[in-house]
Amino acid sequence: MAVLHRALFTWFILLVFLILLVLRLDSRTQWNWFIVFVPLWIYDSILLIYVLFNMISLCKNSHERMSIVRRKVWYIMAIIFKMATQIILCLKLEYPSWNISIILVMLPMWILFPVLLIDVFMTLVIQTHY
Repeated sequence: MAVLHRALFTWFILLVFLILLVLRLDSRTQWNWFIVFVPLWIYDSILLIYVLFNMISLCKNSHERMSIVRRKVWYIMAIIFKMATQIILCLKLEYPSWNISIILVMLPMWILFPVLLIDVFMTLVIQTHY
Protein backbone atom coordinates (compact mmCIF):
# COMPACT_ATOMS: atom_id res chain seq x y z
CA MET A 1 0.00 0.00 0.00
CA ALA A 2 1.38 3.41 -0.91
CA VAL A 3 2.15 6.00 1.73
CA LEU A 4 -0.71 8.19 0.54
CA HIS A 5 -3.20 5.33 0.89
CA ARG A 6 -1.96 4.53 4.39
CA ALA A 7 -2.25 8.17 5.42
CA LEU A 8 -5.76 8.49 4.00
CA PHE A 9 -6.83 5.26 5.68
CA THR A 10 -5.40 6.47 9.00
CA TRP A 11 -7.23 9.80 8.77
CA PHE A 12 -10.47 8.07 7.76
CA ILE A 13 -10.30 5.70 10.74
CA LEU A 14 -9.53 8.61 13.06
CA LEU A 15 -12.46 10.59 11.63
CA VAL A 16 -14.89 7.69 12.13
CA PHE A 17 -13.64 7.20 15.71
CA LEU A 18 -14.01 10.90 16.52
CA ILE A 19 -17.54 10.97 15.08
CA LEU A 20 -18.52 7.96 17.18
CA LEU A 21 -16.87 9.51 20.23
CA VAL A 22 -18.70 12.83 19.82
CA LEU A 23 -22.03 11.06 19.32
CA ARG A 24 -21.47 9.06 22.50
CA LEU A 25 -20.27 12.04 24.56
CA ASP A 26 -23.21 14.21 23.45
CA SER A 27 -25.59 11.43 24.54
CA ARG A 28 -27.00 11.16 21.02
CA THR A 29 -26.46 7.42 21.24
CA GLN A 30 -26.26 4.98 24.10
CA TRP A 31 -23.79 2.70 22.40
CA ASN A 32 -21.41 0.58 24.35
CA TRP A 33 -17.94 2.12 24.72
CA PHE A 34 -16.46 -0.96 23.10
CA ILE A 35 -18.42 -0.15 19.93
CA VAL A 36 -17.07 3.41 19.91
CA PHE A 37 -13.50 2.09 19.96
CA VAL A 38 -14.03 -0.46 17.16
CA PRO A 39 -12.40 1.75 14.45
CA LEU A 40 -9.22 2.03 16.51
CA TRP A 41 -9.15 -1.71 17.14
CA ILE A 42 -9.61 -2.40 13.44
CA TYR A 43 -6.74 -0.05 12.67
CA ASP A 44 -4.51 -1.59 15.35
CA SER A 45 -5.30 -5.11 14.14
CA ILE A 46 -4.43 -4.21 10.55
CA LEU A 47 -1.25 -2.53 11.76
CA LEU A 48 -0.31 -5.58 13.82
CA ILE A 49 -0.85 -7.91 10.86
CA TYR A 50 1.16 -5.57 8.62
CA VAL A 51 4.09 -5.51 11.05
CA LEU A 52 4.03 -9.30 11.42
CA PHE A 53 4.02 -9.91 7.66
CA ASN A 54 6.70 -7.27 7.16
CA MET A 55 8.85 -8.88 9.85
CA ILE A 56 8.48 -12.33 8.31
CA SER A 57 9.28 -11.15 4.79
CA LEU A 58 12.31 -9.13 5.90
CA CYS A 59 13.63 -12.01 7.99
CA LYS A 60 13.50 -14.35 5.03
CA ASN A 61 15.38 -12.00 2.71
CA SER A 62 17.78 -10.11 4.96
CA HIS A 63 21.18 -10.72 6.51
CA GLU A 64 20.54 -8.52 9.57
CA ARG A 65 17.75 -10.66 10.95
CA MET A 66 18.28 -9.99 14.66
CA SER A 67 18.20 -6.19 14.40
CA ILE A 68 15.08 -6.34 12.21
CA VAL A 69 13.34 -8.79 14.53
CA ARG A 70 14.23 -6.68 17.57
CA ARG A 71 12.83 -3.52 15.96
CA LYS A 72 9.62 -5.25 14.84
CA VAL A 73 9.12 -6.79 18.29
CA TRP A 74 9.22 -3.26 19.73
CA TYR A 75 6.51 -2.24 17.25
CA ILE A 76 4.37 -5.24 18.18
CA MET A 77 4.79 -4.50 21.89
CA ALA A 78 3.76 -0.88 21.34
CA ILE A 79 0.61 -1.91 19.49
CA ILE A 80 -0.30 -4.47 22.17
CA PHE A 81 0.23 -1.96 24.99
CA LYS A 82 -1.90 0.60 23.14
CA MET A 83 -4.69 -1.94 22.65
CA ALA A 84 -4.49 -2.94 26.32
CA THR A 85 -4.89 0.70 27.34
CA GLN A 86 -7.93 1.04 25.09
CA ILE A 87 -9.55 -2.09 26.52
CA ILE A 88 -8.99 -0.99 30.12
CA LEU A 89 -10.30 2.50 29.27
CA CYS A 90 -13.45 0.98 27.77
CA LEU A 91 -13.93 -1.11 30.89
CA LYS A 92 -13.60 1.99 33.07
CA LEU A 93 -16.07 3.97 30.96
CA GLU A 94 -18.61 1.19 30.48
CA TYR A 95 -18.63 -0.07 34.06
CA PRO A 96 -18.13 2.92 36.40
CA SER A 97 -19.24 0.81 39.37
CA TRP A 98 -16.01 -1.20 39.12
CA ASN A 99 -13.99 1.85 40.32
CA ILE A 100 -11.00 1.17 38.10
CA SER A 101 -8.23 3.61 38.96
CA ILE A 102 -6.94 5.95 36.25
CA ILE A 103 -3.46 4.79 37.23
CA LEU A 104 -4.41 1.25 36.23
CA VAL A 105 -5.98 2.52 33.01
CA MET A 106 -2.85 4.36 31.94
CA LEU A 107 -0.33 1.84 33.29
CA PRO A 108 0.37 0.16 29.89
CA MET A 109 1.12 3.56 28.33
CA TRP A 110 3.29 4.60 31.27
CA ILE A 111 5.27 1.40 30.85
CA LEU A 112 5.51 1.92 27.09
CA PHE A 113 6.61 5.57 26.99
CA PRO A 114 9.94 5.24 28.88
CA VAL A 115 10.83 2.14 26.87
CA LEU A 116 10.12 3.96 23.60
CA LEU A 117 12.06 7.00 24.83
CA ILE A 118 15.11 4.84 25.51
CA ASP A 119 14.69 3.11 22.14
CA VAL A 120 14.52 6.40 20.24
CA PHE A 121 17.51 7.77 22.16
CA MET A 122 19.58 4.66 21.47
CA THR A 123 18.62 4.74 17.79
CA LEU A 124 19.69 8.37 17.52
CA VAL A 125 22.98 7.73 19.32
CA ILE A 126 23.78 4.72 17.13
CA GLN A 127 22.93 6.58 13.91
CA THR A 128 24.96 9.73 14.71
CA HIS A 129 28.24 7.85 15.46
CA TYR A 130 29.75 10.43 17.83
